[in-house]
Amino acid sequence: MLIRMEDVKKDYPLGKTIVHAIRGVSLSFGEGEFSVIAGPSGSGKTTLLNLMGLLDHPTAGKILFEGKDVSTISDSEATHIRKKRIGFIFQTFNLIPVLTALENVELPLILKGIHSKERREITLKIMEEAGIVDIVKHKPDELSGGQRQRVAIARALVGNPDIVFADEPTANLDSETGLQIIHLMEEMNRIEEVTFVFSTHDRRIISLAKRKVELRDGKIVNDAI
Repeated sequence: MLIRMEDVKKDYPLGKTIVHAIRGVSLSFGEGEFSVIAGPSGSGKTTLLNLMGLLDHPTAGKILFEGKDVSTISDSEATHIRKKRIGFIFQTFNLIPVLTALENVELPLILKGIHSKERREITLKIMEEAGIVDIVKHKPDELSGGQRQRVAIARALVGNPDIVFADEPTANLDSETGLQIIHLMEEMNRIEEVTFVFSTHDRRIISLAKRKVELRDGKIVNDAI
C-alpha cells in the first residue's frame, strides 16, 4: 500500500471548544487507484487529503507511507517526501501569475535540480499529454479555468509522483469543463499509472470514480468499488 491510515484523528481548537475534524479514520490506497473521497462541505475531505499528503499531522493515530510511519516526521522530512513522491491539485489552481504555463509546469523539476534540457523535454511531454502544448507561452491570466486546471494537473504529474491528491479540482469550473478535467485525470491515471485520490461533492463526478469513499462528520460511512 502507498498510504495507510490507522485510526487517525484530527482536532482543531476553536476558541474554547475543540473541533473534531477527523474521527478515527482507517483507510488505505494502493498503486494505480482512481478514487474519490465524497461528502458534503464540512465533512472533513480537505483535512483528510492534507493529512495523507503530509501537509498536516494527525492528533492521534498513524499514517504510513509505503510502510513507514510518517505521523510525526519533521516538516523538512515531509517536504522531502512530498517533493519526490506526492503531487497536489487545488481548486484554486495555485499557479504563479508571473510565470508562463510551461514555467509553472516545470517548476517542480527545477526544485529537483534537473538539468534544463531534460527538464524541458519532460515538461513538454506531460503538457502534450494534458492537451496544453499550444499554450506553453501563456500566463495564467490569459487562460480559461479549464486550461489553468490542465496546467495544474500537468504540474502535479511532471515530477512522476506515486500519488496525486486533488482537492475539489472542479469546484471553480462549469459542469462541462469539470467533467472534461475528470476525464483528463482518468486518462493520466491510465497513461502515467499514477494513483489519484480526489475530493468532491459533485455526484456526476463521483460516479466516474472506480472507488468511492464517503465521509460524513469526519467518519467514513461507506467505502465501495
